[in-house]
Amino acid sequence: MPSAPGPEGPPSGTGPAAAPGAPGTAGRGRLFTGVTWAVLLLGLWLWGRGGAQDPGTAPTTGDVAAVGRPLRVPLPPALDPVSPARPERVEIPSLGISAPVVPRGLDAAGAVDPPPYALARTVGWYGAGTQPGARGASLLVGHVDTETRPAVFYGLSAARPGAEVRVTRADGSVARFTVDDVQVFERKRFDARKVYGPRRDGRAELRLITCGGTFDRASGSYTSNVVVSAYLTGLKPS
Repeated sequence: MPSAPGPEGPPSGTGPAAAPGAPGTAGRGRLFTGVTWAVLLLGLWLWGRGGAQDPGTAPTTGDVAAVGRPLRVPLPPALDPVSPARPERVEIPSLGISAPVVPRGLDAAGAVDPPPYALARTVGWYGAGTQPGARGASLLVGHVDTETRPAVFYGLSAARPGAEVRVTRADGSVARFTVDDVQVFERKRFDARKVYGPRRDGRAELRLITCGGTFDRASGSYTSNVVVSAYLTGLKPS
């Protein structure tokens, strides 16, 4: 993994979090360098835990201004968790995202290994964790860009509460999730419990994560992470 972007690196102040809803402003770089993935490991044990939260409205915590999120949005009730099944495809119609999902494990350093850049239009799912639709928080990660082009989660920061996320599963069913929160977490103030812990105990939840903020040439990584949270609200049987 190079320590700096390609010759056409990101101009200062660009990136998904810097200009949400404007995909053309994202810089070039890499998803989750070592520090961020190390923090991920700290948060994995928190899956299946978490405090109660009203599922009927979008929470107002986090960096509201960074994503242009309205303070309160009516949301549908949560569906009880369903039988687990591996994810095969994820779609966010409002963002034009439709991509295959592949399971990923840990790399030699003990961090979650994202899809290789040859598969930059593919989403990685932490296969040792929760399966989408089951109780707990399932983790999906994707590159925001490569050294030369946008990647699968290039426009993820434009997600808004109320948007639908569809996950096609190995049993042929389609789990439907509703976005209830979009936050930008600075790497230096990364809160593993907020990112990886379920927002409401007993729910089936989803996290979609990519890079955000600006590209720091000194460290060779982005300064923030965009985290989209969603919860199960429907299931289309196979």
